[in-house]
Amino acid sequence: MKSIQHLTSLHDLTGRIALVTGGAAGIGLAISRHLGAHGATVVIIDLDATELAASVRALTAAGIRAIGWTGDIADEATVDALVARAFKEVGLVTILINNAGIGSHALLEKIELTEWQRVMEVDLTGSFMMARHLIAAGSGGSIVNISSIAGSSAVGRGNISYSVAKAGVNQMTRELAVEWAHAGIRVNAVQPCQVNTPYFRLLVDGPGSEGKEKLAHMLRGIPLGRLAEPEDIAAAVHFLASDAAAMITEVLLPVDGGNLSLNAGGTLC
Repeated sequence: MKSIQHLTSLHDLTGRIALVTGGAAGIGLAISRHLGAHGATVVIIDLDATELAASVRALTAAGIRAIGWTGDIADEATVDALVARAFKEVGLVTILINNAGIGSHALLEKIELTEWQRVMEVDLTGSFMMARHLIAAGSGGSIVNISSIAGSSAVGRGNISYSVAKAGVNQMTRELAVEWAHAGIRVNAVQPCQVNTPYFRLLVDGPGSEGKEKLAHMLRGIPLGRLAEPEDIAAAVHFLASDAAAMITEVLLPVDGGNLSLNAGGTLC
């Protein structure tokens, strides 16, 4: 029988280095805080230099070893340089959280090609470019991709580029889990529903009733009756990144309050 101490240690990340893209705000910041609170050194890559600096200061003040660098993960040279810097200056990265992403709310017949390409570059290609550095290091580890329920179920409202990119993230998760198992790399993804981030609040808290109606409509599709909080996503990511999930790979884990299971014609009672 395993000791209580051993079971507790499965969640401990002390001595490990986690690289989190888009980690300066929202879901990414919650992930950075959660992993750091469980002992990991957190390297954050984000585009927003001001927000990044403030987040690193807050994490450091909370006793977390956090380092922040700015960069665009859609740019290959930037990705290569930042990951090389992390390995050289911080140490062996064995946890990669592909969180950085952007959305789009343009219908297919109206979306500009440049907007479509930018969503694909950040949400899918950027995650691929980050991931290949872990296999190159040859030391195993855990990759957790932040996908979305939109990658498994069409949500409409002009989300097509985002949904297609996240579907690609889901399939990349499966493929890499199979291809890289021999190298001791586990690859999983988390699929959130709508998350109560500052960005999301901008969409629903504006003047007038449109945002409130949109929020009410979304909540009707979530059996647990609430939005996900960033900490809900962070807890799932921590589990998948830790030794508690040592036998788990290629999983697409919904953190969605039952959203994916509720049929469009279903009711909650």
